[in-house]
Amino acid sequence: MPMRLRFAMHGVRNRRILHLVAINQRKARNAKPAELLGIYDPNLRPGEDEKKIEWSVDRIRYWLSVGAVPSKSVVKLLEAGKILSPDSPYSTAARLRPKYPVTQEAPIPSEEQTPATEATS
Repeated sequence: MPMRLRFAMHGVRNRRILHLVAINQRKARNAKPAELLGIYDPNLRPGEDEKKIEWSVDRIRYWLSVGAVPSKSVVKLLEAGKILSPDSPYSTAARLRPKYPVTQEAPIPSEEQTPATEATS
């Protein structure tokens, strides 16, 4: 059963709360998860200066260790929280890295280096 770490959206319009869940990837967004791993409230209330995040770091690391794949938005949040390192295999920078080392290509010959061909008329 392929598991994913992703957000489930709850709350009312313009006051969404995102639950970080471990869930089968074939289930719907708000289906019953295997485990609730955290809550992310991206809305700022009056008088607050930081967004609210509550999560269980040890359970997130457990699910990552057994092969659960996080979504792109979860990867960004976990990197911001220092749970995932930027060089983890899930980060977007790692996806953009070339698989094989780039070799230096041969320089393009200039006009002085190329033999001149004589035009026959």
